[in-house]
Amino acid sequence: MTATTTEGHNSVGSASREAFKRAQRVFIDGTTRVTIERDPIPRYMDKGEGAYLVDVDGRRFLDLNGNFTTLIHGHRFLPVIEAVTRQLQSGSCFANPTLAEIDLAELICGRVPGVETIRFVNTGSEAVMFAIKAARAFTGRPAIAKIEGAYHGAYDWVEVSQASTPDNWGQEDAPARVSYYHGMPASVLREVVPLRFNDVALLEKQITAHAADLAAIVLDPMPSRAGLIAPIPEFVTAVQRIAKKHGVLIIADEVLSFRQGYEGASARYGLSPDLFTFGKIIGGGLPVGAIAGSRAVMSVFDASGGRPLLPQGGTFSANPLSMVAGLASMTALDGDAFAHLEQLGDRLRGQLAAAIARNRAPFSVSGAASLLRIHPKAVLPRDFREATPTTAQAHVMKELSLAFAESGIILPNGAAACLSTPMTTEDTDHVASVFDDFLAKRSDIIESLAV
Repeated sequence: MTATTTEGHNSVGSASREAFKRAQRVFIDGTTRVTIERDPIPRYMDKGEGAYLVDVDGRRFLDLNGNFTTLIHGHRFLPVIEAVTRQLQSGSCFANPTLAEIDLAELICGRVPGVETIRFVNTGSEAVMFAIKAARAFTGRPAIAKIEGAYHGAYDWVEVSQASTPDNWGQEDAPARVSYYHGMPASVLREVVPLRFNDVALLEKQITAHAADLAAIVLDPMPSRAGLIAPIPEFVTAVQRIAKKHGVLIIADEVLSFRQGYEGASARYGLSPDLFTFGKIIGGGLPVGAIAGSRAVMSVFDASGGRPLLPQGGTFSANPLSMVAGLASMTALDGDAFAHLEQLGDRLRGQLAAAIARNRAPFSVSGAASLLRIHPKAVLPRDFREATPTTAQAHVMKELSLAFAESGIILPNGAAACLSTPMTTEDTDHVASVFDDFLAKRSDIIESLAV
């Protein structure tokens, strides 16, 4: 079936094709986000209904993307709708603070170990940017260390080595500093130290060599785009020991990973950061970001006595719509909600692994809690380099995403899939069944993985 037909779930229907024609006249490539998946035309959505999406051609899909893991309660979550509706009747934004920002701040500070104080911004990218600036202001040092292949948003320093390839990523024990975009300043490259995830020896070597210039180690406890691999305890211990020894701050980027538990991902893996960044689920589906951490480090933002060490503002930071939506979403994310997601995630990952074993297919599954990722590799990758697909593997994953779409499931291609609270075992059974069917029937392309 081709992308130009109008039959079946895998097609891009006529309404989406017409929308894309309009979009190409006003957007340089027809979209406003490079992350939009095309088939080869993007599928335009009309509405969401709980765990499902309905496109402009009336087709219904189980949503395993959740706007890139944001919608932990799925679409049209009633408490969020009610909270935002009430707030709209009072006003959408003000130049003054509101009680709503205190409410959400109290919830997060009361829930996450190590979070004593917090500041709200508008995106995860902005949160990471200000966390790095805070680390610089606190330490007086300019550079950062980050995990090769890890995504931390659109800030020059964290984009270094974000998309390196076998052609340019350098030696195993000396990862190269790789530009993310044409024209990235050489000065930025000099201020970033790439690390490999779960490599304790390299961590020790790189941090020790560059400690005098390092403000922070930026770490997603389970880097999504770098493979969605869990940290080994030895790596977490080493990060904390080496950072403390050299006076380097630890920034835990939980913009995506915060959904891994009631207290977040750092608590899950025994990491005690100096700073956290949050986003996605804390906004209830509206734009949001946050920098949080110890009062000592966060004091760089303190403007009560005049100009702070680090000025930070924003027209829409802590806007009341995002604050009330986030409060409604996070309040509903109680222990029972997380237990449901954990059980559902464990069940689905187990079903996928069973399908792989049953079909003797060269695949593996990573993830935790409500996150999962399917790898076209017989052995589970340990880091970004091992998770990077070959040309043949990338082709198989593209075919897998198309097969899922044909069966009414949105499966992200090459990124984390996620579950949401309205999902049921019937939904995950359907996902497992489609995957099993793909492995059984598409031996024609799966065989290419053995080459």
